[in-house]
Amino acid sequence: MTRFIIGVDIGGTFTDIVLRSSAGAVHTYKTLTTPDDFGRGIAEGVARALANAQARAANIERVVHATTVATNAILEHKGARTGLITTRGFRDVLEMRRLRIPEMYTLNYRPPAPLVPRRWRLEVDERMAPDGSVRIVLDEASVRAAADRFVAAGIEAVAISLIHAYANPVHEQQIAAILRERLGEHVYITCSSDILPVIREYERTSTTVINAFLGPTLRAYFASLRRHLAAIGVDAPIHVMKSDGGVMTVGAAVERPAALVESGPAAGVIGAAAALRSRQSTTSSDAITFDMGGTTAKVSLIERGEITRTGDYEVGAGINLSSKLVMGGGYALKLPVIDISEVGAGGGSLVSIDAGGLLRVGPQSAGALPGPVCYGNGGTQATFTDAALTLGYISPHALAGGGLKLDAQAGRRVIAEQVGQPLQRDALHAAFGVFQVACGTMVRAVKAVSTYRGRDPRDFALYAFGGNGPVVAVAIADLLEMKRVVVPPHPGVFSAYGLLAAQIEHEVARAYLQRLRDTTPAELATRFDALESQVRTRLREQGFEAARLKVQRLADIRYTGQAHELTVPVAAGMPDFAAIARDFGNEHERTYGHQAEREEVECVTLRVVARVIEAGPDLPSAAPQRRTIERRIAFFGAEQGAIEVQVLGRGDLDAPRRGPLIVEEYDATCVVPPAWTAQLDAAGNIVLTRD
Repeated sequence: MTRFIIGVDIGGTFTDIVLRSSAGAVHTYKTLTTPDDFGRGIAEGVARALANAQARAANIERVVHATTVATNAILEHKGARTGLITTRGFRDVLEMRRLRIPEMYTLNYRPPAPLVPRRWRLEVDERMAPDGSVRIVLDEASVRAAADRFVAAGIEAVAISLIHAYANPVHEQQIAAILRERLGEHVYITCSSDILPVIREYERTSTTVINAFLGPTLRAYFASLRRHLAAIGVDAPIHVMKSDGGVMTVGAAVERPAALVESGPAAGVIGAAAALRSRQSTTSSDAITFDMGGTTAKVSLIERGEITRTGDYEVGAGINLSSKLVMGGGYALKLPVIDISEVGAGGGSLVSIDAGGLLRVGPQSAGALPGPVCYGNGGTQATFTDAALTLGYISPHALAGGGLKLDAQAGRRVIAEQVGQPLQRDALHAAFGVFQVACGTMVRAVKAVSTYRGRDPRDFALYAFGGNGPVVAVAIADLLEMKRVVVPPHPGVFSAYGLLAAQIEHEVARAYLQRLRDTTPAELATRFDALESQVRTRLREQGFEAARLKVQRLADIRYTGQAHELTVPVAAGMPDFAAIARDFGNEHERTYGHQAEREEVECVTLRVVARVIEAGPDLPSAAPQRRTIERRIAFFGAEQGAIEVQVLGRGDLDAPRRGPLIVEEYDATCVVPPAWTAQLDAAGNIVLTRD
């Protein structure tokens, strides 16, 4: 009997669905997102995808899901009514933050309001020492008094973050027990010692608060999703993409919703890494992924086939430039996250002209509803998609294989009226200005993961996907002098495909602040063994056998006196301190351009990651489609002007074709400007090279 796995990726504009059979066949479906009830849109899309594939709901083996619900709840401040319990004297750690601002020289910069207002941040009497010894015994009366205030305020979730709880969690555990007794099981409770038992009280408290803030919202969302899927006959396990690229069960996701903040963007990077490592791939394993959807553009670096991850991340900053030099604009989230640079530039990005006459594109978006003006769903403000249509880059008739009809006349008119007239330009030059401004914004994102990290983007291929990624990819490559662009099969739903390539994964971490010369290999090995036992137990409780696990040990290392660490792998067995120091020095040089061999090295945090070993899918298997070759006019700037170009299918690139031309598919459009050549490789990728 044929079995199926479904990948579902919710974007700001479209929900993408990939249905993959046990025989390797791939079926895709793209539908508008339903922001009023995401679960309803998912169920409707899955039902349509099953019908198109002539498959039965009972044959679905697993549903893998990436969601923006967690991120949106933070951006819109629509999480649970949350309280915080902390050690006396640390009530205002969320206000004090770090001495960082994202806008240099802006003396009156105001950081975002804390997710927990001050009136709900309550102190209790207790104190732990950094070594875990008790200096002040917990005063349970102060905890009960705080609980009574939470009851009166109608608090729905509580974060518990005590000073030095990473060294000894007993007081946090006692507080959680008292709160559950007095508040009831319906109130969501999170302890920092469970979520992030590491040093740095601000980052630990902020991460714990984010987890509590999201808990009730994600619990309700997953319950709704199960109901909607059950209504169409789907009774399969649901796995959820984490920010670090692994997946976990819905039960684990409800306990650790903070791990889902960058769930959606991570999926595409995982898919790209799997494709680059595939035996079918003929592309270099060094690539910069570029994922442009309807709301944002996401960029990440893959080096030697390996994904780049970070432990320093901020959510809610509007634009994430993935740089430790540009922080302070959001809420600190110190959990493993794929190092993704994200900017507010997508197909639905709104176009405006500011008071100084400057053209702006994004970060605000028209989203799925009302969407761009050319969608005909009530949108009134010009967007990037309206500009791309005006330039002739996308079909003037319909998107998603005819599923979304377009009003080309309305799209061209709004560009002419809202952009061309104020700037005294005709519609084509106005639309090209929109295109250039958006590309300039996205170049910053590419530089954030490459140039700002000591990597030259010219040494990498640009791996482009998303509904709009292939539209702008070559323009981005030109601006950065990159010579090679790769567009994988099914680019418009590629993130949903990436979900199918993800592995069940769980990570545990524990603070261990010691200079290497002050500890021993045996001590380090003992601590790693304890963490490995913990992570194996958690996965076993979720039903995964020990024989299927691959375990990796990591350590966060820094030179003594530094403020930040770099993560390096540690071999199993007895640790080799010389190898750890050498690997750290090499990584320091790759990242910052130098190393200091004479400086002492110290460990800050120990980590153990366990993955469930499963055979991942190869690249999507589908014969590239040919199509009746058409012609239309496309505009490539004042120098080139408006040119008649061929509109082809992917299957028509079996021999090299020089631009200008446009490749149209069900889920995306690839623009090949003059001076670039496109051809399919053995894996079905469109490979574009500059002449």
